[in-house]
Amino acid sequence: MTPVQKLAGLVVLILVLMAGAAGVTWQVQEWRMGKRLAEQAGQHQGQLAEVSAAAAKQVSAEQGKRLTLEQRLAASDQQHTQELSYAQRNQVLLRDRLATADLRLSVLLDATDSASGCNVPATSGAVGVVHGAQRAQLNPAHAQRIIAITDAGDQGLIALRACQAYVRAVAPSILSTPAAAADSP
Repeated sequence: MTPVQKLAGLVVLILVLMAGAAGVTWQVQEWRMGKRLAEQAGQHQGQLAEVSAAAAKQVSAEQGKRLTLEQRLAASDQQHTQELSYAQRNQVLLRDRLATADLRLSVLLDATDSASGCNVPATSGAVGVVHGAQRAQLNPAHAQRIIAITDAGDQGLIALRACQAYVRAVAPSILSTPAAAADSP
């Protein structure tokens, strides 16, 4: 072999060795990057698991709050329904007693009021058993209308209390939501 051929063979051998070394270097780099990527993927999976667990815990807490609120609202609704039923039953009994003349509505009269045009003696007569201030009985039809008005008023007050109880029960949960906190100044 000639020295030029030996030199050419040596150059080729060096080039082959350099290519092999570069390939090995790339392979080592790939292993290192693969290891880093695997570590990062593991960390990412851990973070995702933490976020998922926190979200599941928050959803569970919110569902618990909602269930508690629904139970309180149901109990409040039942209480107000019972109050309304009791008030209606009392109104029916009162109307029945007025209709059967078992009960009469009367009003106090001011015997000292001369402008009323009603000259009722200040003292009760020997015929009546009522002692004290003078009273006048109301016509049963008028008494029925007064009872109907008070019935409507009672129902309105019971409905108002039910609405207030609902707002008191719901308002804290509305005010504690993140959207409400973001909307408030």
